[in-house]
Amino acid sequence: MSPDPAPGWYPDPQQQGQLRYWDGGTWTEHTQGGPEGGAAAPGGAPAQGAYDPKSLEGVPTHGRERLQQLRSGLFTSDLSVNEFLLVKEAGFDPLGLVVGSSIYHIGFQQSSWNQNQEMAVLSQAMYHARELAMTRMEEEADQLGADGVVGVRLDIGRYEWGANMAEFIAIGTAVKHREGILHRAPSGRPFTSDLSGQDFWTLLHAGYRPVGLTMGSCVYHVAHQGIRQAFRTLGQNIEMENYTQALYDARELAMERMQYEAQQVKAEGIVGVQLHERSHGWGSHVIEFFAIGTAIVPLEGPEGADHTIKPPMTVLSLNQK
Repeated sequence: MSPDPAPGWYPDPQQQGQLRYWDGGTWTEHTQGGPEGGAAAPGGAPAQGAYDPKSLEGVPTHGRERLQQLRSGLFTSDLSVNEFLLVKEAGFDPLGLVVGSSIYHIGFQQSSWNQNQEMAVLSQAMYHARELAMTRMEEEADQLGADGVVGVRLDIGRYEWGANMAEFIAIGTAVKHREGILHRAPSGRPFTSDLSGQDFWTLLHAGYRPVGLTMGSCVYHVAHQGIRQAFRTLGQNIEMENYTQALYDARELAMERMQYEAQQVKAEGIVGVQLHERSHGWGSHVIEFFAIGTAIVPLEGPEGADHTIKPPMTVLSLNQK
């Protein structure tokens, strides 16, 4: 292992042919099947999980029938009218709405009442469930021959029939370049992006393209305040260093992991970054910090060389808002 590899799934040093979760400081007891003799990526982290562009594993019968309908020429899209027209103007044709879903049981981890700490079991669950949903969405896009998926949304739904279960959903519009110019990610997967149709058009016309949606997650337990500390701060203006450091550390971990994913796809940068904080029903002191953004690279060849970033134009809105 390198000194500070990013938390995630690694080839198990104890058992060939499976993956083991590294929480950033030590190996955990959590394992899953993996490629035999899988090679580690730079920095000690594994390459992305096995991806089969021909796979429809987990897609229900009616989902396969829907994809077959889309191959006949009909398309569906969650893009607005303006987004649809701008994506078309950028040289891409919508092929259909693609979806990935995973209903995941989230395990239990005991936290220390007075200790700031990452909840590695919960971080692992959130990572793996989102990856399953994203992979299935990308495989649906591959079935349509898409170059990528734009306007991607990641949602989490909970249902009454499972207190510890959640549905992770990835949804977006599969698109293909009209002239057949390859715009896929370096891994060979369709690119993914959560940019709007307007931002996608602007990005391409400025000489850049998306290569993938990058994410970082950290579920963190924020220590409770002790009685003595509460009395010391009673009626005073004073920074709560315990809370500051906990939230600071958790956000930094999430952003660091997002940046690591961008490095893995050889991105120049990440645009449209958003930071979300949610408790997901774990209680007020256990929070997920989630960072997400679109990794981009310059366009290659003459297509990129011909593009220049145009100066901004002043636009006066006539909307009554």
